[in-house]
Amino acid sequence: MLTIKQLTAAVGDRATPRMVRHYHQIGLMPSPQRSASNYRLYTEADVQRLQRIIALKEQGFQLSHIKQILEEDADPDSDSLLQKLQQQYQTVLQQLVKWRKTAIALEGLLGRDSACQSHQGEALAQLRRLQAETETARSLSEALWENLDATVYDHPENFQQALQYLLPDLSQRCSSGAGAERLSEIEVDILSHLVLACGDVSLAAFIRLSPDLIKAARESLSAGCKIVTDVPAVLNTIDQTRLTHLGCEWVSLMDDPHLDSAADAETEFWQNQNWQQHLAEQVEGNIWVIGYAPSVLLKLCEFVETHNCQPALVIGLPIGFSHAPAAKRRLMQLPIPYLTSESALGGGLLAAVALNRLAASLLEKPNCHCYLEGL
Repeated sequence: MLTIKQLTAAVGDRATPRMVRHYHQIGLMPSPQRSASNYRLYTEADVQRLQRIIALKEQGFQLSHIKQILEEDADPDSDSLLQKLQQQYQTVLQQLVKWRKTAIALEGLLGRDSACQSHQGEALAQLRRLQAETETARSLSEALWENLDATVYDHPENFQQALQYLLPDLSQRCSSGAGAERLSEIEVDILSHLVLACGDVSLAAFIRLSPDLIKAARESLSAGCKIVTDVPAVLNTIDQTRLTHLGCEWVSLMDDPHLDSAADAETEFWQNQNWQQHLAEQVEGNIWVIGYAPSVLLKLCEFVETHNCQPALVIGLPIGFSHAPAAKRRLMQLPIPYLTSESALGGGLLAAVALNRLAASLLEKPNCHCYLEGL
């Protein structure tokens, strides 16, 4: 039997005795047994119930919804819990859309280069009058945007200056997922171009670079290594002119030119055993650029683990909502250089942009050693 302090200690620092007492009051936790001295006593079942309450709460469920789930005593795999998770996902998604609209409006103001800022005073004055920051998107009138947008027709957009306003501390973001780390000039350049390639500033927070990525890329590209993409669409997007100058070759794992979607690439890879055999033959010493099929990345990671293979580096940005994140997590656990994302974000264009910037930085700054500072 556990005391209330021992109960909360068993679930970590996410619960307090006061929280548990509140859960008793609202019926989330059953009434506990009492000792002879009238102390609350708890069992392992209480620990598991409290852990489940905390887990659901951290996923965004309200306490009233958690109580309904627990009263149904739903199995984790049951349709009832899945339905509630789907409902919760839609709620969170609606909140993300709302905040994204706010971010878009703020980007429209903060992302303006110096030549566009002459008309910002009126917009900033209106922003000061807003009741809440979540009202930004719909509070800026069409007339105001017309006034602000009047300056965009007399000069080209300065993308780098806009990024400096929107991502002033880009060099301080995390590169390996293990905490804050200062990024090198080349890494910042890659992240900047990835953001510009998709138009989503938040992407920078999800990209993960292994500490040895830049060093491995420059050494491999300088040696004229082979580039292997998962599908021809990625192969057609890489900078073949620069790669030719570096003496590199390139090839597509699946050389069917009709593979133009992640779904088709995924299906084709599993149905055709030749592709999997071809993958096994191409793993060692090559740079992999995967932007479509998550199973290609999963199979590549499997060969690295089971056959002790060592690709030069892996740019793993396949598309998908379950297999792709799992493949990326597996990649980040391997002792090989990588660039990937900590989510479903990705795609062939982003994968190709990453490789192109690695090649460009080598040709433009062959003597740059900024990336060695953190190694």
